[in-house]
Amino acid sequence: MTYAGSGVDIDAGDHMVEMIRHHLQRTYGPRVLGKYGGFAGCFRLDYNEKLFKRNYRDPVLVACTDGVGSKVKLAVEMDVHDTVGIDLVAMSVNDMIVQGAEPLFFLDYIGTHKLGPEKMTQLVKGVADGCAMSGCALLGGETAEMPDLYAKDEYDLAGFAVGVCELNRMIDGSKIERGDVILGLASSGIHSNGYSLVRAIVKESQLDPRKFYDELDGERTLGEVLLTPTRIYVKSILGVLGKYKVKHIVTGMAHITGGGIVGNLCRPLSEKLDAKVMRGSWEIPPVFRFLQKHGRVKDAEMDRVFNMGIGYCVMVKPDFADSVTAQLEKAGEKVYRLGQIVKGKGEVAMV
Repeated sequence: MTYAGSGVDIDAGDHMVEMIRHHLQRTYGPRVLGKYGGFAGCFRLDYNEKLFKRNYRDPVLVACTDGVGSKVKLAVEMDVHDTVGIDLVAMSVNDMIVQGAEPLFFLDYIGTHKLGPEKMTQLVKGVADGCAMSGCALLGGETAEMPDLYAKDEYDLAGFAVGVCELNRMIDGSKIERGDVILGLASSGIHSNGYSLVRAIVKESQLDPRKFYDELDGERTLGEVLLTPTRIYVKSILGVLGKYKVKHIVTGMAHITGGGIVGNLCRPLSEKLDAKVMRGSWEIPPVFRFLQKHGRVKDAEMDRVFNMGIGYCVMVKPDFADSVTAQLEKAGEKVYRLGQIVKGKGEVAMV
């Protein structure tokens, strides 16, 4: 008996490692140490200050892990595998910057039925694209071929990110006050939450992922719309935070994932404050109304499952709301003024 005969091809794995070399190395900067293919990736936290001026005085490491969920089932069905790699990075780094942290490096894990080097290379390409958008290094990863665990053509993804921030610049919501303005950054679509419901709607309503629907943009198939990668907010948010080295202009942030605005915007709030969000203050992308109509989904369920067009929220001091909005728009974000912080019980009030 051989390992290949039992379903695991070591040669295919070695071939894939060489195929993905370029994608990893294009995310490397001078802080990445060691040779490619080592047992562990090495990342230097501090530089020689005379050369780089990026040393940390009181650094705090910030770590996140996440997956893409059942969105990978749609990727398999559509045979499009690079976009979910971007999603994988986005889900972790967007969480990380909520604390004010700079992403440093990322690791991925891919479990699959059968190792197809070309398909796996597309997945890693997407991860590398996401890392490049986030300014972090794809330091390494693991690909596991497990035919007994995964059905034919199936795979799953997990990602792990590590970042850093100065202790006195961490954002934990403790500085949020009444009157602070809530800014919402537009999402690129569904992002990477709620796909079990999305796929159920597609199946029960007999929708065709390869068909163009007039209710959507008419230029992409339903599958292409549903596979739109999660927007990565790292450079926009860190750009704003970098403008204020002393003042704490941004008092709190929230990555809008599973649970929607109601389930995430409350997380940085104290028990004495509420986030008052005005319905109608932002544009809801057509894909959400399309799914709600075909799935006959109630408004409350849509709000609880999906981001509904807002992928990230920033709470800022009222005197700086216009300035921060302008900076974010200059960085390419679509920004909405959603509401403000009021006296309350640590909840989100949609009014």
